[in-house]
Amino acid sequence: MPSQTLGSYVDVLVIGAGPAGMMCSNALASAGDIKVRVVDQRPLKVAAGQADGIQPRTIEVLQSYGLAERLLREGNHMYMCAFYNPNLNGEIELTGRAPDVTAPTARYPFEVTLHQGAIEQIFIDSMNLHGLRVDRPVKPCAIELVDNHEQLNSRTSYPVKVKLEHLDAATDEEKTEVVYAKYVIGADGAHSWVRKSFGITMDGEHTDYIWGVVDMLPDTNIPDVRNKTAIHSTNGSCMIIPREDDKIRLYVQLSDQDVVDPGTGRVVKSRMNPEGILEAARKTFHPFRILPLTDIEWWTLYIIGQRVASTYSVGDRVFIAGDACHTHSPKAGQGMNASMNDTHNLAWKIAQVLRGWAHPSILKTYESERRKYAQDLIDFDKQFAALFSGKPRTSENQDGISHEQFLQAFQTFGGFTSGIGVHYGHSAIVNTKYQTCARNLAIGQRMVPQIFIRAADARPVEIQDLLPADIRYKILVFLGTLDESQLLRVDTLAKELNEPTSFLRKYPVDGQTSLMFDIITIVAGNKDNFNYLNVPEIFRPHWSKVLLDDTDVTGTKGGGAYERFGINTKDVTFVVVRPDGYVGMIAPFSALDDVQEYFASFLIPHTPDTRNGCLEMVA
Repeated sequence: MPSQTLGSYVDVLVIGAGPAGMMCSNALASAGDIKVRVVDQRPLKVAAGQADGIQPRTIEVLQSYGLAERLLREGNHMYMCAFYNPNLNGEIELTGRAPDVTAPTARYPFEVTLHQGAIEQIFIDSMNLHGLRVDRPVKPCAIELVDNHEQLNSRTSYPVKVKLEHLDAATDEEKTEVVYAKYVIGADGAHSWVRKSFGITMDGEHTDYIWGVVDMLPDTNIPDVRNKTAIHSTNGSCMIIPREDDKIRLYVQLSDQDVVDPGTGRVVKSRMNPEGILEAARKTFHPFRILPLTDIEWWTLYIIGQRVASTYSVGDRVFIAGDACHTHSPKAGQGMNASMNDTHNLAWKIAQVLRGWAHPSILKTYESERRKYAQDLIDFDKQFAALFSGKPRTSENQDGISHEQFLQAFQTFGGFTSGIGVHYGHSAIVNTKYQTCARNLAIGQRMVPQIFIRAADARPVEIQDLLPADIRYKILVFLGTLDESQLLRVDTLAKELNEPTSFLRKYPVDGQTSLMFDIITIVAGNKDNFNYLNVPEIFRPHWSKVLLDDTDVTGTKGGGAYERFGINTKDVTFVVVRPDGYVGMIAPFSALDDVQEYFASFLIPHTPDTRNGCLEMVA
């Protein structure tokens, strides 16, 4: 950029401080060496309503940033789902109950419900600890991406120019500002200004289902008000979501005549009010009562729309995330979760490129992974919305939705809705060649929870807690049973990994310590007689990094991981966990060259600079 141009320079400009923008900003700020700016045109964060459900996988993700404890403390935990359907008299009655989460490997087998403003506050407080604050009220009014190949491919250039408007500026001189950024993230919602500025289309369609939503403190005699409750009645459908502080959220199906302008065919919010939504709910609830104890806290209307952006990036310099690139019905609890997991996927990749660790080509995997997920989400949502919004089966309507149909779909899609079953396909960072080395540990899915025993002090530890979202790759080295012959193999491997050409030495290091990789060693051993000092030093960078696949001192926690994962105790097996907690590769001891090639396909090696004893990047 010309030196005479006035303006500020940032590594990443995040536009929008909703869940997607907050997740991205916090992740980048946590990295510690990235200059981030986040702006939002709202003068204040969300105070009530909006999204409110956190799925099991998202809780794991928040845990990887050290944020889950507060969420779990402040939010409501939702374990069960109840199903109500009409009886022969046309009145709803309990048909059955089932666990709300049907993903067997979920570390947190429940959803957490907490209003969006409280969730945003968790991020705000974390960002403040890193010196980052949201600039409000600020909105973008112009954006340009240079049309210059050299600048677009330069790690040091600032190819995106954004003009910002400060909405509360005291003078005209303070009203506008120009920011030059290396990357821009448009996390600015379903009506995304960033998306529209670059002419990115949203592909998909609206359905005919219209729903009203109210948040309130209820007076009701339905016994499942504190469970997630799906109601199908002859008067329409309804869902109860229990919330924090004894509140609930009601999703209530409405008819066209209630809210559609007959002249334009459009939904008009002014044609409905909270009392109208509650009146529809009362008909659906019959013979149970449902009344608000206090004023309605928040309400809205929506039509279910299922759309995905045609592309998620412009020149791999401007990205969109969250509602800016996918919209779907809220009743399956995916919106905020999908949004936050978009930027959880993107942030570490941008951070590694900014640090000069990874090739910019790694950024292409953001779209290939998250757009495929969004398309799968839309396909699921169409089926789920049709089942939920459809008329129930009765003696007069034999073609309606049966309880068995709805329950089967609810359970079939449990892995997907929980986020636990999200699977990324083959790419530079997902290599499935040696899947058989750990048959039950799916490459492309998140590392499953498992308790191991720390060899040095017999303390049980959850493996997910050793995989923080800190931009590093975690190399889980399953050494098997360390008998005499196995120790010989392990010693040989240690020598190879200590060579300058090894991935542990080839990429950024601080002395002998890798900046990019964290080694965690797991041995099939017994806590009563195992000496962790027998493990070669490269596999125990710290005393806490050697774990045993054994039970704890009570005999109730841990053990059985080798069998559970399908890993041979007579071999040495690498499990590469990406910075976002997903398994990127599995390989046996004999395939060390393949591990080297895996990292070489997207990382940039560094070599000693003999002139000053420092490290320099190899272009």
